[in-house]
Amino acid sequence: MTRSKARAAARLAAVQALYQHAMEATPVPALLHEFHQHRLGATIEEAEYAEADVDFFNDLVCGTLARGGEVHALIVAKLAKGWTLERLDKPMREILRAGTYELLARPDVPMGAVISEYVDVAHAFYEKREAGFVNGLLDAIGKDVRGG
Repeated sequence: MTRSKARAAARLAAVQALYQHAMEATPVPALLHEFHQHRLGATIEEAEYAEADVDFFNDLVCGTLARGGEVHALIVAKLAKGWTLERLDKPMREILRAGTYELLARPDVPMGAVISEYVDVAHAFYEKREAGFVNGLLDAIGKDVRGG
């Protein structure tokens, strides 16, 4: 499997793990263990999960949670007036959080690649309009944190 496919799988899994953490307050070590043992590269209910880049997955989950305040502030600054992060649909919130963290903390990944990947993740959950929202918001955040 190519590195890009393994990273794409890691991003989708990270969003799912962050969502689970938000819904159930699963402690991070238990959450990582569950994904390592049962989700990454597994077959669940006939759906095959692609092999994921485990280190990249761990960084996305742990980094997003560790830098939560910073990530939250960057997203809120780009939301329309009167909108809060809490007002967003939960999966959308986690897509934006993971994407923002990656833009902030992973300069090794080109900005366009990050945005494109999270737009793809959004397509797994939503229609075209929401994917466009992810694109616009992450693009604005990327310009702030990476310049240009």
